[in-house]
Amino acid sequence: MFVCAARRPFNACTTRLFTTSTVRCADFTHVVVGAGAVGLAIARKLASRDGTSTLLIEKHGAAGTETSSRNSEVIHAGIYYGPDSLKTTLCLKGKHMMYDLCQKQGIPYRNTKKWILAQDTQQHEELQKTHEFSKSIGVPTNFIPLSEARAREPDVRVQEACLESPTTGIIDSHAYMSYLETDFQNRRGDLAFHTTVQSIEPIESGSRGYKIRTKSPSSDDIDTVTTETLINSAGLAAVPLSNSILPESRHMKAYYAKGSYYGYSSSRPSPKTLIYPAPTTGAAGLGTHLTMDMTGAIRFGPDVEWVDDPSDYSVNESRLPAALDEIETYLPSIQRDKVTLDYSGIRPKLGKGSAVARGRGDGFSDFWIRREEGFEGFINLLGIESPGLTSSLAIADLVDELLYN
Repeated sequence: MFVCAARRPFNACTTRLFTTSTVRCADFTHVVVGAGAVGLAIARKLASRDGTSTLLIEKHGAAGTETSSRNSEVIHAGIYYGPDSLKTTLCLKGKHMMYDLCQKQGIPYRNTKKWILAQDTQQHEELQKTHEFSKSIGVPTNFIPLSEARAREPDVRVQEACLESPTTGIIDSHAYMSYLETDFQNRRGDLAFHTTVQSIEPIESGSRGYKIRTKSPSSDDIDTVTTETLINSAGLAAVPLSNSILPESRHMKAYYAKGSYYGYSSSRPSPKTLIYPAPTTGAAGLGTHLTMDMTGAIRFGPDVEWVDDPSDYSVNESRLPAALDEIETYLPSIQRDKVTLDYSGIRPKLGKGSAVARGRGDGFSDFWIRREEGFEGFINLLGIESPGLTSSLAIADLVDELLYN
């Protein structure tokens, strides 16, 4: 019999709250696949519903070991993603929820603010577009006079314009996920680590429910668990998992954007604000920007390198010179020999288009979060890249609404 991390074997039939006339007897009400920040937030939200049971499946031995722990740990403002996108809606809501949760639960965070810099007139135009959009969605941004910017951050080079985002910050993503994991289990959620999904199929045609076959590295046996609802939050593996369930006509292609991060071993220069170059129309990322962790240690990245293998986290040394050249455009006094290879992360994308929504034809890919037609109780989450961490609590609310409203 399959046993979860909480050591509670499941075989009980409980009363469900779904709006269906069919009373089923499944092992769980909800199964969430993938224990990254988003999967943890979803599982925690669903586990709070009375009379239900929730299982969170994770193939690794700990939560959040892929995209969720290999990023910039930035609490994003939500000013890049277009007026009608899920990314904008969920980032704006999630940002406020995240700041509120951090304050209430003592999760380390800091409202560092962010500067977006323009070094020429073309970049200034991009900043103006960002500013106008932020005003249209009610997010504060403001242009700082160059004299003030240079006084506040004398080591930062800004030639044309400086746009400040006062609601941007940073979070200790590991402490955040640790809280979500603990709170999920406190709500009687079950968490199965070292559990790889082998296959998923509907229990029977036309009825609600899914049969999930799993395997652990400690056994040659295949375990089976049934669930009334299935939430695919598998991150880098979400598209392959979706394709294994849906018919071929609804298959999608996964794209993987690897980003390298670089550490800095000198105490000078040491800006106290997050520094971003102006967004580039059509670029798949936001440029090699300057962020910091909760100790104040500076890091740079990520860049964008398209890869086919989402499991290769080696940092590509050949990309360092180009990164240094970009860093020097806004931090000219950087000591190049003190910038070192650090770590990499991989973003799951649904295309190679722009990370910034500027209009039709820019190739911008939104979050894919929806009920899959013809597969009752199946919620698919694909392309959950940035601002997924910031949006995680809001995504959890959306999944709960899709299931219960």
